[in-house]
Amino acid sequence: MHSEITMPFDIRPFRNDDTEALVEIWRRSVRATHDFLKEEDFRDIEQKLATVYFPNVEIYVACSGDDRPVGFIGMNGRHIEMLFLDPLVMGLGMGRKLLEHVMAGDGPLTVDVNAQNPKAVGFYVHCGFVPTGRSETDSEGRAYPLLHLAMVGDG
Repeated sequence: MHSEITMPFDIRPFRNDDTEALVEIWRRSVRATHDFLKEEDFRDIEQKLATVYFPNVEIYVACSGDDRPVGFIGMNGRHIEMLFLDPLVMGLGMGRKLLEHVMAGDGPLTVDVNAQNPKAVGFYVHCGFVPTGRSETDSEGRAYPLLHLAMVGDG
């Protein structure tokens, strides 16, 4: 049940003291949705989150009513580099709220999604994204195929 999460939700910019909570959200989210990810790749990505990945994106944090982070989206211009939710809030509309938060601006939103994560692919398609291409490896050259998607129209 979702009783541990306090409503309503708020979205705010990343603060340095969010880092530990966001790494934990990433961990829980990936364990729940990325069963294809090899353990050594999981550990490698996890170690780079705070020092490599987070500093290179603009992060917005979804918080419960008590300002506890429950999800986040990381942007590089109009490209979604990451969107992760605590499994306790998956299916409650928080992913869409994070997308809506970053929609303002010129140009379409784009995202690369693991082809082996059908729930994420379905989420983005449901939100108005369409496939624009495919890569057989991820951005680090690992053998995880990516679907390239772009949002057309108003989503």
